[in-house]
Amino acid sequence: MNKVFPQGENDYAAAGPKAHPGGEAGCGPLCCSRRGACLSASLLFLLATLAALIALVTILGLPSRTPRAQACITLTNRTGFLCHDQRSCIPASGVCDGVRTCTHGKDEDESLCRDVPQSLPRFLVAHCGDPASWIYSDQKCDGTNNCGDCSDELSPVTVCPPCGPGWWHCPSTFFKYCDCIPRRLCRDHIQHCSDWSDEYACPGP
Repeated sequence: MNKVFPQGENDYAAAGPKAHPGGEAGCGPLCCSRRGACLSASLLFLLATLAALIALVTILGLPSRTPRAQACITLTNRTGFLCHDQRSCIPASGVCDGVRTCTHGKDEDESLCRDVPQSLPRFLVAHCGDPASWIYSDQKCDGTNNCGDCSDELSPVTVCPPCGPGWWHCPSTFFKYCDCIPRRLCRDHIQHCSDWSDEYACPGP
């Protein structure tokens, strides 16, 4: 005996579930009919994005990278700054002094000099007894009172070797020197040492 369907059910049973145009059963209108088409669209989008980035880099150029600052030892056995040519070594105090000493001007680069001394590499900076004061590292133990309180020449802040061959050891009466004076100042009839040893004991230059 044939089963009688209510009006409308017979049509549904014969046709089956209603399919959406261009897709599988139950798929929304934005679904792709084939997975390959989705993958192709995604790949094309990635390639277009990559091409746009390449074009942007070509137009604007790559961001410049400043070579890392390197220390060296000068001919006078002082801390120095290695220039871009990897051969020239200039004194530490020659960096950010307003004069381009390195061939390509690396010693006056904006990245080094924009906020001295904070922007300087540590090997170029020496601190004085006063934390707010600083000097270049090659100015330490050079016989000259660069800090203003001799902390760059005397302990406990700085430990320097004894006076060199061209110097005479004595407590200086001149602000420029600390406990050594140049031998060229000896026997010049001017007191440079508080004990007058520069006039009576120093053999001179």
